[in-house]
This record gives sequence, structure tokens and C-alpha cells, in this order.
Amino acid sequence: MNKVTIIGTGSVGSTIAYTLAATGIATDIVMIDVNVKKAMGEALDIRQGTPFFGSCSVYAGSYADAKDSDIVIITSGLARKPGQTRLDLAQTNVDVLKSIIPQITKYAPESTYIIVSNPVDILTYTFCKCSGIPEERIIGSGTILDTARLRSRIAEYYSLNQQNIHAYVLGEHGDSSIIPWSTANISNIPVQEYSRSFVRPGIVIPPEINIQEVEDYVRKSGARVIERKGATYYAVSMSVCHICKCILSGIDTTMTVSTMLHGEYDIDDVCLSLLNVVGHNGAHSKIMLPLSDSEVSALQKSAESLKSIIKQTKI
Repeated sequence: MNKVTIIGTGSVGSTIAYTLAATGIATDIVMIDVNVKKAMGEALDIRQGTPFFGSCSVYAGSYADAKDSDIVIITSGLARKPGQTRLDLAQTNVDVLKSIIPQITKYAPESTYIIVSNPVDILTYTFCKCSGIPEERIIGSGTILDTARLRSRIAEYYSLNQQNIHAYVLGEHGDSSIIPWSTANISNIPVQEYSRSFVRPGIVIPPEINIQEVEDYVRKSGARVIERKGATYYAVSMSVCHICKCILSGIDTTMTVSTMLHGEYDIDDVCLSLLNVVGHNGAHSKIMLPLSDSEVSALQKSAESLKSIIKQTKI
């Protein structure tokens, strides 16, 4: 049995529950929300469709129902509004998370926790400092979605399968994130050299990729979705379900998620995204990419921007 508890049944939490049920990743899903009626409605709606996918128990519950959960996903808090940055939400959502922590950890002390609410790096840091849960079992969704956006944009640019693209977004899940282009490659060919390496008579492919355009696409995608439809929830839900699948399968997988740093790239006491190895034991290892000096400097600046928010926040 794979049991997952989701705290917060707004658009993100409910879509995660639906995706977990539809893909068969979880067999037991508990949905918790201060709005009990909403949680009950979402759970009922998903549960009534499970005969078409397979056996999956989906129900609204209390914190006590989270007992023996393999994973607890936290999506509660205020959502980002049009024109609002993730960091604008800091104090409000930190307070929400601090009220949740003692209630959920009481019943699920052995679970792996995935923090999804924004600002995700600040909230992941808060959970590390306030919960008493081992750090390897505290994972912020971080830049896993930003990385997917980056890879999808490069794949679209060259009309390639996304699985051929190896590139990452590191740092804050926000405006100070960095893309280490020195490590980005397409089937082991540096991204910026791919167009010169491509040989097929009569076929014209795009010239060298426009780095600035791609970076703008990655950083502004979330805001564009919010501007157009009011919220983002499909892509982030799919990325969180990918994290769940890797944890529950026990097969170690590399991904960019937010975890506590202890001196990596000379960065300490802050949560941000590096390349991590995630599996049954949580985010148990980090992979130190061979970044250039300028990329390390940019990553350190991203860390400092997060630390400045932490200093202004009562954690």
C-alpha cells in the first residue's frame, strides 16, 4: 500500500490527488483541509472515477488519518495572485505552515514531506527548522517544474524528444534562479553547439539557441499562466507526482528539488534547489555539478536573496 496525505485541497492539492489516483501512484489518499466540506467534495469527486483506473481509496480526513502515510504533501496557504511575487506570500504562509507542523508531525513522524506551497524555499526552510523531521525527508518542490519548463522549451526549439535534453534550473524557485548553461547538453553535445553539430542534407534547423529568450520563458511562465487563467496547478501537480513516484518506487532518481544546504558551493543555512538524488530514503544525496565561477557566484546571490527574506520573516 502506498499512502499519501495531502494537506490543502485547493486547485493544486486536488489536482495532485486526482493525478495520483489516475496514474496509480498511490493506493490510499487522505485529503485534509480547514474547509472540511471542500475536502469531502473533492475526495468524493475523485473517488467516484476510480473504477476506471484501478483500486484507490480517496477520502477526506483529519490529521489523525495521516498515520502511517509514506508521503505527506503540503499545499496549504494563500495562492499567488496576478502581479504578486512568491516572496510576497512569505510571512502569511510561514504562519500557516507553523500552525500545521505540530498537528501533522504528531501523527506522521516517519513520513517523507513534500512542500509545495509558495514561497517554497522559505517554507521548506521553515519546515526544516520547526518540525524535527530529518532533513533528508523534507523536500521542497523547488525548481523541478522550472527545469521541466527549460527542457520543454529547448526541445520545442529543436523539435526533439525532451528526454534528449539535459539541463537544469538551480537556486530559488523564483526570480533569482539560475540556469547553468555550461552543463546543459543535448545528447552530450553542449546546447550552444548543437546547431553546428547537426548534419542532415536539406534540413534547416534553428541557429544557436537564444539564451535570453529561453531564460525569460522559464522565469515568466508561471506568471503568464496566472495572468491568463488565474492559477497554475496542472504542471506543478505532475511534477509533484513525479517526486512521489520516485520516492515510492525506491529507484533513485536525480532531480532539482529544494533542500537544506550545509556548505555546498559555500552556501549554508538556506533551502534552495540543487541536483539531488531522490528515492525511498528521501532526498538523501546532492550532486555537485561542475559549475563555472560565474554560475557559482549567481547561485550564491540567489541564496542571499532568500536569506534576506528569511531575516525579515518570523520563523
